[in-house]
Amino acid sequence: MRTRRFLCPRPWRLPLRHLGAIALLGLSMQNGHALDINQASEADLDAIRGSGPALTARILAARQQAPFNSWPDLMRRVKGIGAATARKWSEQGVTVNGQPWASPAP
Repeated sequence: MRTRRFLCPRPWRLPLRHLGAIALLGLSMQNGHALDINQASEADLDAIRGSGPALTARILAARQQAPFNSWPDLMRRVKGIGAATARKWSEQGVTVNGQPWASPAP
């Protein structure tokens, strides 16, 4: 009888609490429901394509000071979020105060 030993942790296996949050976020965005950056939890923010733990931490820290008023306010206060990121996130259903990203006029 052989025993199986894994020499390294399996990072693709997330705890169920993370999978549930990711699934709910994916379903809400597929159904056209927006995710407002001012109400999003840490798990919601981590589930956005193009964000990671460091960016999530910066968003939560800035939001703790005051809620974001607009996309330009978010981009000014959080390093790493620019027009390209705002456009991509808006396409995924992310909003700021209920407003999707609107490209500035040239």
